[in-house]
Amino acid sequence: MAGRHTRRVLGHHHTERSTIMRFMNRWAITDAVRLYEDHPVLGPATRTLENLADWANANSDGWCYWPAPCKAAAKLQELIQRDGTWRYAQGGERPDATVAEYRKALAPVKAFRTRRGADFEIVAV
Repeated sequence: MAGRHTRRVLGHHHTERSTIMRFMNRWAITDAVRLYEDHPVLGPATRTLENLADWANANSDGWCYWPAPCKAAAKLQELIQRDGTWRYAQGGERPDATVAEYRKALAPVKAFRTRRGADFEIVAV
């Protein structure tokens, strides 16, 4: 029997602390770069994510096969896509995306870059 702090998903027990890893594929990243190219926060966020994915593709089996860079970029992907609904897939002003949140989302990306000696560009706002 599952405890009160667990939930049953697809036949597996997950605690409240477990999370599903977010993954933006190459198409989603390219589309977001195009969609938000002029946005003051999401423009740099999407280009940084694209730079990280390109670096992962050049230095491993690829962005889609190596979970470490994707995990480091989880908050960045969440900033870009939010809950993934149509409302957040339309571009536009997106006042919910703030400079402070972007900087916070960059912390694990910067840590990954330092640990791996990576040379991809993190785009400043």
